[in-house]
Parts: sequence; C-alpha cells; structure tokens
Amino acid sequence: MISKEIALTQPSEMWHVSLKNKDGTPVRCRSNGQCKTYKNTPDRYCLPVKHGMYVHSYIDDDNGWEWCLPDRWEIEKFWRQPD
Repeated sequence: MISKEIALTQPSEMWHVSLKNKDGTPVRCRSNGQCKTYKNTPDRYCLPVKHGMYVHSYIDDDNGWEWCLPDRWEIEKFWRQPD
C-alpha cells in the first residue's frame, strides 16, 4: 500500500497489487513528478505516475491501496480494498 509518507519520498518504482502484464509480471509504474499535498485536508495526497509509453495517471488516497513497493509485492499481492 502506498501511503502518504511513502508517496512523499517519491519511490522510483511501484507495482500493482493485482493487475498483471501478459508475461505474468505485475504492472509497474514510476513517479513522474512531485507529490502534491493539501493544506485543508492533511490526509490527502496525489502522486503523478507514468506506466507504459503513453499512460499517465495518479496515485492518491483513493487508489493507494492498489499499489505497493517492489520489495513488499510478495506480501501484498493478495491485498483487497479495505471496507
């Protein structure tokens, strides 16, 4: 899970917990800019990422549970969204 503290360190690579590439490896992305934080809502964050050649996206407080660091992927690969 990518939390706000992890996102602020701008990790170089993150792996998706459940999505896989055609060869069976997890979908990977890399940070593409500075993590944005909010003054009014301190728990929120937004980290721009890039995966593939043309796909740009964000990891934020809503979908941070879907991504993890490569060294934690074996532990978190069966992680499901918290209720």
